[in-house]
Amino acid sequence: MTEFRALAELRYRIRLFLRESDASARAVGLEPQQYLMLLAIRGLPEGVPAKIQTLADRLALKHHSAVELIDRLEAHGYVRRSRNRDDRRRVLVSLLPRGEKLLEQVARHRISELRASGTALVNAISALLENGHSWRGGKQAGSFSKRGTRTKRE
Repeated sequence: MTEFRALAELRYRIRLFLRESDASARAVGLEPQQYLMLLAIRGLPEGVPAKIQTLADRLALKHHSAVELIDRLEAHGYVRRSRNRDDRRRVLVSLLPRGEKLLEQVARHRISELRASGTALVNAISALLENGHSWRGGKQAGSFSKRGTRTKRE
């Protein structure tokens, strides 16, 4: 089936991108999760404070795992924790110049790579989107509920 080939190709392209991102992070002395946390901090939408829970959510981590990761980044001098002025219970995380520099090195390289070879990733996504929600091979078209179970289309 075309959809399955397209989905397999998309997963392959994503995995390739992630593997290369991990290698780029390691090349500058960062663990992949450390790079992702630095990227999450820098890449938060405008006006969204860098609270630990927000960062944990962005990385799909449990709160305590995010805290441990931030502890390691802080020990290396990449980030700083500070208390919110209005609510002292809220801890905010910010990048320090050393973390910013490493993040820029990796991100600049990844963005260049995407600009050079991102067409294959875009093509894989496009191949899936072109087919819409239909299933071939006699299966009925439908959508998925929030729980991931198939529901009939009306």
